[in-house]
Amino acid sequence: MNRRDFLLTTTTGAAFASLGAAAAHAEMAMSPGEKPVSPMQWTDENGLTRFLKHDTDPLNDEFAKYPRCPYCGMMRQMYSHSRHLIVYGNDTVDGTCSLHCAAISLSLNMDAGPKAIYAGDAGAEGEVKPLADTAAMTYVIDPAKPGTMTAVSKWAYADAAKAEEAASKGAKTATFEEALTLAYLDMAKDTLAIRKRRGEKRKQMGMEMPAGN
Repeated sequence: MNRRDFLLTTTTGAAFASLGAAAAHAEMAMSPGEKPVSPMQWTDENGLTRFLKHDTDPLNDEFAKYPRCPYCGMMRQMYSHSRHLIVYGNDTVDGTCSLHCAAISLSLNMDAGPKAIYAGDAGAEGEVKPLADTAAMTYVIDPAKPGTMTAVSKWAYADAAKAEEAASKGAKTATFEEALTLAYLDMAKDTLAIRKRRGEKRKQMGMEMPAGN
C-alpha cells in the first residue's frame, strides 16, 4: 500500500480527505460557468504544494535544502530527533521540525498523496539522527516528556525494541497513524501554548504582536 492510500484509508486521513473534497466542491460551486475540475487539479493549481520544491533526491543534502521548518521557523537540524520529511506524489517535498508541523502540512495539502514520510530516528546514536521511513517505525508517546512543538512528545524509533524500552516508564508505543491522530487532537492546546510563549518572548524583546493575531 502506498502512503497516499495509507492515509486515505485511515480514520484520520479519510476524515481530512472528505473535508478537503467537500471544501473544494463548495468553492468550485461558487463559480458558475467554470468547467468542473477534479480535486487533484484544484489542489495542483491552488494548493500549497505549488510553493514546495520539486526534489527527486530529497534525502541528499537534506538540511541544506530544508534548513528551517516552514510552519514555525525552527532549525530542523537542531531537532533532528523529531523532524519529519514528507515526499508528495508529485515529487514536492516538505521538511518540518516535528510531527506537529508535519500534521499541518498534510492537512493543508489535502489532495497531494504522500509517497513517503520520513522521521528522525530518536533511538539512533549520534547527535544528528538519521531519517527512516515512518511506515516501519514505532512512535513513543510520552506525556511526561515535552516534545517539539507539543507538550506531549511523539518521537519515532526505527528499532522497535528501543521504542519498547523508551515506553517502559509510563509512555506508550503507537503506529504512525495513531501518533498523527494524537498530533491533531493535541493541535489546539499546543498551538495556544506556543502562541502564548512566543507572545511573551516578543513582549520581553519589546516587540508587539502583529495586528490581527
